[in-house]
Amino acid sequence: MLDKKKKQQKELTQEQQQYQKLAKTIEPQRPIVKNCIKAFLVGGLICAFAQVLNIFFIKNFNFTEETVGAPTSAILIILSSLLTGLGIFDHIGQWAGAGTAIPITGFANTMTSAAIEHRSEGYVLGVGGNMFKLSGSVIVFGVFTAFIVAIIKILFMKMGVI
Repeated sequence: MLDKKKKQQKELTQEQQQYQKLAKTIEPQRPIVKNCIKAFLVGGLICAFAQVLNIFFIKNFNFTEETVGAPTSAILIILSSLLTGLGIFDHIGQWAGAGTAIPITGFANTMTSAAIEHRSEGYVLGVGGNMFKLSGSVIVFGVFTAFIVAIIKILFMKMGVI
């Protein structure tokens, strides 16, 4: 009885191997270099736009290098949320891939898209309860990483390296 089960498992794995070989022959090749270039260009354009905003705020509103980050981030969040709500960000994301996943715009996109998706369930249980599902891991790992970096910085400062 055990030999029969082992033989069935072995045959199943052979069938799975045949399926994998067939799937590899049918699966279209992904244009990895082309996708990387698209992501680089779109991500670079988003960063360049943020730098233009930085310069604009510094020159016209008397922000400093230290204080200009908050309004720039706010504008990027508002624009990416607005573009997500209008359905434009999704098209850009499909074309550019990881290029739109720059943390601030990608974070705003996940929050807004989750809120839009669950708005029919109500504001509290739908929007409020579900909009952090996608971005919750980003918050957790971001806070954890910031904590580790802060500990390393404190250790370096105590050793006199920094």
